[in-house]
Amino acid sequence: QVQLVESGGGLVQAGGSLRLSCAASGSIFSINPMGWYRQAPGKQRELVADITSGGSTNYADSVKGRFTISRDNAKNTVYLQMNSLKPEDTAVYYCAADARTRVAGPRMRYWGQGTQVTVSS
Repeated sequence: QVQLVESGGGLVQAGGSLRLSCAASGSIFSINPMGWYRQAPGKQRELVADITSGGSTNYADSVKGRFTISRDNAKNTVYLQMNSLKPEDTAVYYCAADARTRVAGPRMRYWGQGTQVTVSS
């Protein structure tokens, strides 16, 4: 099993910044990609950004230029630096990782418990 533990959410004013962290632990053979999703009240969960072990990134159009995803492969940790936050960024942010727990094993999606990000206007 793989466990994902998130930290760094909170309340911030519009224009402010927050940094989210997510550390993966457990029986890990490989993790690729790692990323962040978010879900606002009454809306579907959506991809915010993800990153491969090689450093290739993918961002939602709504966060390009404001959010930066990064990853420490040695620590199995992914970060999301969020700048110029807007009230519409308010959501529960979930860490996600596609991981194998053994060689040639199936790749499975794991989720963190979620962390609340609230941006006040």
